[in-house]
Amino acid sequence: MTLVQMKPGSADATAAGRTVAEAMETAGPQVCDYMTVEVALSVMASARTRHLLVCDDRGLCIGLVTHARLAAVREGSAYSDRVRLRDILGDRGPFTSPLTTMAEAGHMMRHSHVDALPVVDEHGSALGVLALAG
Repeated sequence: MTLVQMKPGSADATAAGRTVAEAMETAGPQVCDYMTVEVALSVMASARTRHLLVCDDRGLCIGLVTHARLAAVREGSAYSDRVRLRDILGDRGPFTSPLTTMAEAGHMMRHSHVDALPVVDEHGSALGVLALAG
């Protein structure tokens, strides 16, 4: 999905008011945080996706892992086949709401240096992913 980036004075004023709900991908594969990196990479390959949403034992979204992140962990010197997603997630977030404007989401992604954001409802359940094209 392509993130719309608006420039001041842009002729496409209707895109400026678009919300994340209009541009997000469906949630796709969701995995539990106790899953190992190896299994997550296998799920990712089977689903042909670049990222997975990670949920806790209550089913709430706690983050997103990318193929690049998992591959880097697997190549690390401290890696073992027992490393779980919860071990590599770090802090929760960033997340966005489906009501967030695309401009706000773009700013959040640039500030957080991420190319994909989990979209969650008011309870923390995953609704989808807003991802840069690529």
